[in-house]
Amino acid sequence: MSIVRPAHEIPMQSIEVARGAARQLLLGEETHSSFHTRRFRMEPGGGMPRHTNSVEHQQYVLAGEAAVGIGDRVHRVVPGTIVHIPAGVPHWYRVEGGTPFEFLCMVPADEDRVELLGSEIPDDPVSE
Repeated sequence: MSIVRPAHEIPMQSIEVARGAARQLLLGEETHSSFHTRRFRMEPGGGMPRHTNSVEHQQYVLAGEAAVGIGDRVHRVVPGTIVHIPAGVPHWYRVEGGTPFEFLCMVPADEDRVELLGSEIPDDPVSE
């Protein structure tokens, strides 16, 4: 089945455990595909606390800057950066600068179980 539609018609859904963050499920179960495509947007001062996901993530940064903690390393990401986060690896996001941070996230179509490992967004310095 082919699907063609404007992304702006898909509602953004607030992420309750995050600060100033929302996501869109751009392509999901309706595609009967082996992966889903999501778009995340985090406002300046926002981010997501440390957590794990039961599925791997492949991400492409569209806009803004962020510190992204993956395992025990912290990376600064900017537009054009690609990120791979293996399943089960702790990770977090903190928006850097005064513009929104946005990225596409492709994940397997399997059930994605999220485990929250804290409620605060770390202020770790960038290690890379």
